[in-house]
Order: sequence, then structure tokens, then C-alpha cells
Amino acid sequence: MNIILSGYGTMNQLVAQVAQDQGHTIVGVVAPNQQEDYPSLDSFNQASADLIIDFSHPDHLLPLLEEDLQVPIVVATTGEKDKIQAALHQQADHVPVFFEANMSYGIHALSQILEKALSLLQDYDVELLEAHHNQKVDAPSGTLVKLLDLVSEARPDSYPNYDRHEASGKRNPDEIGIHTLRGGSIVGDHEVLFAGPDESIKISHQAGSKAIFARGALRAGAKLIDKEPGYYSFDNL
Repeated sequence: MNIILSGYGTMNQLVAQVAQDQGHTIVGVVAPNQQEDYPSLDSFNQASADLIIDFSHPDHLLPLLEEDLQVPIVVATTGEKDKIQAALHQQADHVPVFFEANMSYGIHALSQILEKALSLLQDYDVELLEAHHNQKVDAPSGTLVKLLDLVSEARPDSYPNYDRHEASGKRNPDEIGIHTLRGGSIVGDHEVLFAGPDESIKISHQAGSKAIFARGALRAGAKLIDKEPGYYSFDNL
């Protein structure tokens, strides 16, 4: 595939490396800062390509999505999820678009397992925890928000509790505890705790390397370029 990269931070530099190892070509980069590795572009439509892969920031991505895309796009940017999804749904009328908060197929599998667990453990308390490196700017992570969405769909009366220390009293059965850890070089850990009387169950995923996200984006892109225009995720790709 001929690929345009949106953003050129740590993740898309890794995407470029993995892509070239797989025989793909980086034809250009649209990034807020100049880089010397590939041709610099001002828009997604400035070069001929098969695919756009975006690991960037909403402030960078959203203005670029105001122009009608001509090629499929894989988006992994977290933060401002509602705005990004709305912009992608408009693009999906004429090109295939793919969005996931986490490009790991293992996280997709965890989500499927969580849906089943929620149906089996309806009376258990649920707590969600995520841990990332000390350079991550958004909290909680987009992946944790996705897991929270699944819990909220299964338990319509539930609500997230982000700041339990400010309240005194027993845990409300409808609250979902949200816990965010930041430190060191943690790639990404996510855990769902189901706590019941005298027993608990944990479902967790640990990312061993950021390469899983690069491979996941390229894997999704390889399938996306053969699809009809539409909005795709791991659930329907």
C-alpha cells in the first residue's frame, strides 16, 4: 500500500517502520511540525495514496477532516471522540473510514469478553482501571472510555465515579469506579474488576509493545481499502 501518515509522533514513526518492513511505502506525512524522513504534505489530498493512517491529536486531525477525503482512513486518535466520530461519519458517505480508540486486536477481544461477563455477573460491582506512561496527555484513556461505554449500555442506570475521595459513604451499587494511573514507560494496561460477595473476577490486557498498535492499524487498513464507503470498526470490518 501507498500510505499517508497523519501526525509524525512516536506512534506514526513506528507505523512507518513496521509498514516498510511489510513492504508498504510512505508517500507523505501531514504533520504540524516539519520532518525530514518523507515528503511533507499540507492536506490528505495532496498526494496519491491507498490509505491514510492517523495517530495524532484532535487539534491536528479535525481541521483536516473538513476537506472531503479521496482515500480510506484509519484513525487511532484519542480525545474529542464525539467530534472525531461525527466528522468521520460525514466522510463515510464517500470513502471507507475506520475508527478505534485502541488498535490492538486483543483489546477488541477483551471488549467481546466484557460483554459476555456483564450478562453473567449482573449483580457484581464493576471497577475500571487503566495505566499508561507519564507522557500520555488524556485521562482516562480512550480505551477505558470504550470499556465504560460497554458497561453503561449493559447497565443503563449506572454512572461513572471519577473522584471517589471527595465523597464519604458506602459505595453506590450503580456507580462504576474509574481509576487512572500514569508513570514511567507503561505502554498500556487495562483491567475490569467484577467484585461480588466473597469472590472477584478480573479481566485484563497488557500491551507489551507499541508495535501491536502499528500492526493493528496496518491490518485494519489492508482490509479497509477493499471495502465500500462506510463507517467501520473491529466489530464490522
